[in-house]
Amino acid sequence: MNKLILAAAVTAAATLNANAEGYQVNSLSAKQLGMGHTGIALELGAESMFFNPAGMAFMDNTLDLSASVAAISSHISAKTPDGTTYHSDNKISTPLMVAAAFKVYDNFKAGVSFYTPYGSSVTWGDNWPGAVLNQNVDLKIYTVQPTLSWAITDKLSIGAGAMVSWGTVDLNKALVTASTADRAIAVMKQLGQLPAETPAFGNTTPASVNLKGSADVVVGFNVGAMYKINEKINVGAQFRTRMDMKVKKGDASVIYANSVASSMLGSTLDLINNANFAAQMPAPWVLGFGVSYKPIPRLTLALDARLTGWHAYKTLDIDFLADQLEPYDQHILKDYKNAWAFSLGAQYAITDRCDLRAGLMTDLTPVNKECFNPETPGMTRIAPTVGFSFRPIPSFSIDLGFMYTAGCGRKGASCEYADLLGANMIARLQAAGIPDAAIQQMGFSSTGKFAADYNLHAFTPSIGIQYKF
Repeated sequence: MNKLILAAAVTAAATLNANAEGYQVNSLSAKQLGMGHTGIALELGAESMFFNPAGMAFMDNTLDLSASVAAISSHISAKTPDGTTYHSDNKISTPLMVAAAFKVYDNFKAGVSFYTPYGSSVTWGDNWPGAVLNQNVDLKIYTVQPTLSWAITDKLSIGAGAMVSWGTVDLNKALVTASTADRAIAVMKQLGQLPAETPAFGNTTPASVNLKGSADVVVGFNVGAMYKINEKINVGAQFRTRMDMKVKKGDASVIYANSVASSMLGSTLDLINNANFAAQMPAPWVLGFGVSYKPIPRLTLALDARLTGWHAYKTLDIDFLADQLEPYDQHILKDYKNAWAFSLGAQYAITDRCDLRAGLMTDLTPVNKECFNPETPGMTRIAPTVGFSFRPIPSFSIDLGFMYTAGCGRKGASCEYADLLGANMIARLQAAGIPDAAIQQMGFSSTGKFAADYNLHAFTPSIGIQYKF
């Protein structure tokens, strides 16, 4: 039984690395959100530090300060094969970016920015059928980026920034499913190992685990180049390197549904309370290309294409920090793939003080249909956007943006998990001499599979300000 519980800790810890499945943040600038979050080939002043550091070199001002915050309200549904639909109850996520840039020389600019490039917040509840995969998760990655940008000529610029990043993760998931626990209770009553009056769990998850950890600081790089073909057309390219966010010593704790669960499972599950683990979550690389076009002075069009290296999720590596637990380290094969995102945006200057924006973003899923975890339901997303800016004075801008995200849905998606109590009951019954055919009729299995049809939609309003002189 001890081996079973240690395996449970490993399985629970393994979910840490799946938190960013397709959850790259694309709402860091209120102004650019209105244009489909384009910016690779646009001259954005301080905000270019994120979109393409090379664009900052063409900044005309001595100082440029900007700040934006968004409020993502996402809603996910999962329809199980029996026809029941479950809904997430996610809290509001608030990605943000603050940036400051200044002129060193006419052709050389410097700056620093702070932003949240990756994050996830999903809450399904303690007792839904997929609890063994996820009850709730909260992931945040933070980045500070000092940046330098140089206009080599009037047409060509390059830029580079150091991404100093760290993060936190807080995850809850079931260790034991209610259905398997109820089968085990019925059998243990027959064997005289539990009192006859022991109640079933029904839809209540017997025991869950909380996994919490902080990732150490890592450093990556954000580099880019921009070229002005003529007065109307810019092209740009950008690359953000992969960063491996490592939790060196995470903490685990067990939560029991009631006294029945505690008395039935506590003698072994309490071992998890003393277990520490190390895990690794890659923040994948991003390669982007962009073009902007001004057909008339008041109208700007932009197109970005970004390839994200989600292939980094090919394997998940979990290591326990005690020598006696080394046999339970796991290297779990995944099947994620690199995925493209495309953004199209337009900005029109209605007056010298007001700009109107519109855009469309399409983000293709990186997630395999057979490895579909409800922690972060990965599906292709289509997101139309609108935006507006008002400048009460020439040097100060108030920016508003809004994005609606519609998931394209994922039918028949599934995820296999280890049914740890089921495996333990099989071993117990085999040791008692019960034939395998009889055990199978009881419904015990060492693995389970959760399948559902998923859908997603989200609303993202954003507000920002900019001051420059």
